[in-house]
Amino acid sequence: MSQTSRPPLTAASVVVLVVGVVASLAGPAGAQEAPGAGFPPVTDAMLENPAPADWLTWRRTPNGWGYSPLDQVHRGNVGDLRLVWTRALTAGSQEGTPLAYDGVLYMPNPGDVIQAIDAVTGDLRWEYRRDSPDDVEEFVGNLTTNRNIAIYGRHIIDTSVDNHVFALDAATGELAWENPILDYRKNPARHSSGPIIAGGKVVSGRSCMPRGGPDACVITAHDATTGEEVWRRRTVPAPGEPGDETWGGIPFEERVHVGSWMAPSYDPALGLVYIGTSVTSPAPKFLLGGVENKHLYHNSTLALDVETGEIRWYYQHLNDHWDLDHPFERLLVDTAVAPDPAAVSWINPRLRAGETRQVLTGIPGKTGIVYTLDRVTGEFLWARPTVTQNVISDIDGATGDVTENAEVVFSAEGQDVLACPTWVGGKDWEAGAYSPRTNTMYMPLRNACAQMMATRDGGMALYALAVRTQFAPGEDQLGTVQAISAETGATRWMHEQRTATMSLVATGGGLVFGGDVNGRFRAFDDETGEVLWEINLGSSVTGFPITYAVDGRQYVAVSTGTAGTSSSFIRLTPEITPSAGNNLFVFALPE
Repeated sequence: MSQTSRPPLTAASVVVLVVGVVASLAGPAGAQEAPGAGFPPVTDAMLENPAPADWLTWRRTPNGWGYSPLDQVHRGNVGDLRLVWTRALTAGSQEGTPLAYDGVLYMPNPGDVIQAIDAVTGDLRWEYRRDSPDDVEEFVGNLTTNRNIAIYGRHIIDTSVDNHVFALDAATGELAWENPILDYRKNPARHSSGPIIAGGKVVSGRSCMPRGGPDACVITAHDATTGEEVWRRRTVPAPGEPGDETWGGIPFEERVHVGSWMAPSYDPALGLVYIGTSVTSPAPKFLLGGVENKHLYHNSTLALDVETGEIRWYYQHLNDHWDLDHPFERLLVDTAVAPDPAAVSWINPRLRAGETRQVLTGIPGKTGIVYTLDRVTGEFLWARPTVTQNVISDIDGATGDVTENAEVVFSAEGQDVLACPTWVGGKDWEAGAYSPRTNTMYMPLRNACAQMMATRDGGMALYALAVRTQFAPGEDQLGTVQAISAETGATRWMHEQRTATMSLVATGGGLVFGGDVNGRFRAFDDETGEVLWEINLGSSVTGFPITYAVDGRQYVAVSTGTAGTSSSFIRLTPEITPSAGNNLFVFALPE
């Protein structure tokens, strides 16, 4: 498609788009300006160091922190928070993150719908509804999730179910340009998360489901101004490429499903994009060339050169037989590194206690294990479990090599094992946060395992698994939030509860906001874990919370709805019965 082409719009979309265009074109004495002319463009410098009032990318900053310095709402007054407006969202799987800029929230809705909403009043400025081809569901499936969008220049940028990257005029919602990433009929690949902007490029990954062939398992970069492709990186090596030998002779076209389905982090000083990858298909490696093979680059952290897409280094967290993906947020932190042997299971013996390092840390995968790596070189520094896990028996501190627990590694069809955590995660796509106030990461986790069987019949056929999720042995509290020191790895506090916990955000006011599957949205004291404020929103808190400010007033926004993991965990706690409404809620202190 050309950059000037426009997909067909519904009548409702045309109405709101026209309203937005008229408003943007009205000037002094009726003078007209080009669409978006009055919109202050967003630059790379703004994305890398956003104004405190703004939330300009998925986790606010490219380092993945999920932290805002705003402190008008703080530990002393958070109990006075009140709802100021709410707005219904479109139907479907709802896991959205709004962007906040220049008094407007830009909200990704399920089903390739994007709304621009007045951040103070909740009034709709414009709405874009993408008309996908009639047969796209036949090839890609009925995937409606869209976790995040990007902003750059005068454009809102996203990836679509029909495998395009596209940009909208931020002032009007009109389509500015679009370019295909993949032919959805030949290489269908799902986009459950949108892009980030890194060095003027639109960087995005995909799950490479449902077929998952190697040419669908790609990370791409497009020019953020024109949409032209800059580079493309496959996550599966081809014959003759580095890593080819790790697939045990499996034909290239059968190297399936190494996805990169969450948004990456970015270090502009190093020029590196950090992104994680998923399991293979099938998951049990005896069905894919043998358990002794690593099958690169699945379940790895990839450090990619932002200019070329070259893999500068990688670290493999797990040779995965259980669908325990590792694509989640990477936290980029400069910190003293002094792991506490009483809390940290695996430590690099070369570490000099207390030395300051540029690290990549957090919980990148479903195992719930914290990994801290040197983000310049990929050197392993330390790692520790959080919730119950039995799939890793050891990590060599000197090399970072991971040893899987042979007792739960599948060797034949029909074999069943108790694997911990479950395939929907000790940790999953729900994001943790990091606060520089406390040098602490805050993680939403779950105490759950799964009885798993290796089988090609029924169950999760894509992975050759059948799964029954259950509580971890000895546990009756499913959800937990854990505060973990980025310096020492020690747990500073822990909150436990019956229902599963969801995404978090930290603030300069000494607060950590987060929700749960039972619809409770609350504020924790970032130093003690005490719950200082709580409200029942009625439906599972499936969206990523943010905080922003307009005209000096701080707001907190979060969305509810339905999502795959929330429904999975509700089945474990049948006495908990939230509704399933997709809504955006915004709170503030009384004026």
